[in-house]
Amino acid sequence: MAKASDDQIRDALSIYGFVPDQSQCAAIRCYISLLLQWNKRISLTTVVSHSDVLRFHFGESLYAAVCVPILNGRLADLGSGPGFPGLPLRIALPDLYVILVESNMKKAAFLRAVVQELNLTNAEVVRDRMENIGPGQFQFDFIAARALGNYAATLRWSRRHLSPSGKVVLWLGEKDTESISSEEGWKWSEPALIPGSERRFILAGAME
Repeated sequence: MAKASDDQIRDALSIYGFVPDQSQCAAIRCYISLLLQWNKRISLTTVVSHSDVLRFHFGESLYAAVCVPILNGRLADLGSGPGFPGLPLRIALPDLYVILVESNMKKAAFLRAVVQELNLTNAEVVRDRMENIGPGQFQFDFIAARALGNYAATLRWSRRHLSPSGKVVLWLGEKDTESISSEEGWKWSEPALIPGSERRFILAGAME
């Protein structure tokens, strides 16, 4: 399977508001290569073409930097799995400190391999369930959950770990977006439709 060129990566990601430089393109290409290699041994993603990985995983992740927005600070990626959205955001935003929370041992090993191979500073893997992380351990400016589910538990955990001005950021389908937008105790932004999607949104909320 041919790897994407710099121009192909930029074309794919520009609609999400991010145009990577040469070093970022190289990091993205290496990340995709590792993802697809490891995916042959452990289940990381059902998306296996370079172009689809760029759009569905990288594009969806990076769009949060535009619509939330996210620039710097500390971000927790809950149930990180293969590293989305945390690692693409870290590649794009060198001033962002990312903690990837993943309980699965093999997926956590993959995340550590990516962090090491890409020589990413300000990126940390925590192999644990979010509920085992006490409120005194970390405080975050952003808490992201892209494919975690169990949103009630995510919001309860976020209340204990968000900084006073922090935001929780969720990647949701249309029905979940409507349901969570009415969740009390949170001030929700207008849902942002993800480019190229008809029913996928990013929803950000701050504690009231």
